[in-house]
Amino acid sequence: MPIRQITIVGTGLIGGSFALAVKKRGFAGRIIGCDRAPVLERARTKAAIDAGHTNPADAVRGSQIIVLATPVSGIIDLIERLGPVLPPKTLLTDVGSTKALVLEKAKIIFRKNTGARFLAGHPMAGKEQSGVEYADPDLFQGAAWFVTPVAGQKIYDDLSGEYLEWVEKIGARIAGMDAGAHDQLCAWISHLPQMISTALAAALVDEYGADAPLLEAGGRALREMTRISGSPYSMWRDIALTNKTNIRNALLRLEQHLAHIRENLDTRELAMEFERAHQLKKIGPAKRKQMN
Repeated sequence: MPIRQITIVGTGLIGGSFALAVKKRGFAGRIIGCDRAPVLERARTKAAIDAGHTNPADAVRGSQIIVLATPVSGIIDLIERLGPVLPPKTLLTDVGSTKALVLEKAKIIFRKNTGARFLAGHPMAGKEQSGVEYADPDLFQGAAWFVTPVAGQKIYDDLSGEYLEWVEKIGARIAGMDAGAHDQLCAWISHLPQMISTALAAALVDEYGADAPLLEAGGRALREMTRISGSPYSMWRDIALTNKTNIRNALLRLEQHLAHIRENLDTRELAMEFERAHQLKKIGPAKRKQMN
């Protein structure tokens, strides 16, 4: 049966962008938003949603797909609140940046039916700005959309299969992996870059002050490295709390490399570090396509 209605709980950047994206690609059903009243009004103004409710229990009525697009702690709480009251044929899914604790909560709530009732997902897309004002129907073009199924889950069957068809229609590339492996990988390719950008920006403020025109003087490299330092703490707090061990390990490995560089600025070891770094660029488009 075709999806007739989707509820998006959390109509910010990701939730709003998903709504705009499926509408742009021809979704003919209704999209219901759930958020604070001022956010819902902005989402309506942007034509991301057809209707909205501040109460999740009201927002999910009549929907075949429920997308949880809040920070991770909110997702975990909503699984516990909504899971037991949703109709058996409703699919609950999420777009949280960490997956192990999300999936752990889903297993507690849905037990042996987790594979039929819940699909854990994470689009690797975003901006340094937050809010539905910055929502973009093309945000997911070319982005990886991770799914972390439970054992034996047939993600391309029934509602989850139809939902993933829409994920592909909006331009994302689906990649399945274990939740623990996902969190370790994202600690390196997403969470660590954010911490680097935040630390660099904070260090520059400490060194030169908040009003120094550093970005204008520093050029493109500095602007690129500090761009995501403007990302909201409200989102990254939950990521840090739910992926603390993996992020700590990645930061420790990075600190070791930085210390090695610091101690070898006048030795051949610095050149060798550059050579190791250049190997990252040797993975060309064809190889990346095979990996995806």
